[in-house]
Amino acid sequence: MPEEILAPEPSLPQSVAKVVEAAKALGLSIAPRLMPASTRTAQEAAAACGCAVAQIVKSLIFTGAATGRTYLLLVSGANRVDEKAAARRLGETLKRPDAERVRETTGFAIGGIPPFGHATPSPVWLDEDLLRFDLVWAAAGHPNAVFPVDPKQLARATGATAAKLN
Repeated sequence: MPEEILAPEPSLPQSVAKVVEAAKALGLSIAPRLMPASTRTAQEAAAACGCAVAQIVKSLIFTGAATGRTYLLLVSGANRVDEKAAARRLGETLKRPDAERVRETTGFAIGGIPPFGHATPSPVWLDEDLLRFDLVWAAAGHPNAVFPVDPKQLARATGATAAKLN
């Protein structure tokens, strides 16, 4: 098992504590872990968690080109989003917003965006490849913080639509 620091809730960074509270509001009990190294990328997170890259949940924000509406795509760390296929599913062409828009929409910096608890709620789509696992790891609001979760529980809590996104 990789070395990790289990932080008691009171010592969690404010952004992580915010994710814990958002999880509680959704009926999820999560146990964030502060890792000694960055978990910003799927590869870094997998190494820190001791799991396959495919078990990492990437929380990606896209914007509808016509409507400006934001969409949250929860994608397996092993996959790249097929933007044309995703656009067909969502009903409009997608754009990648800049880091400032992502932070404004979510309240979190890229590399630590959790799958819930965002400043502005967005429709959520979950990569069906994540459902192959009993446990996946998602960002917990900080570049070094992650939490394990059953992907089916994550989908239910976020109201996500499961779909092939790659």
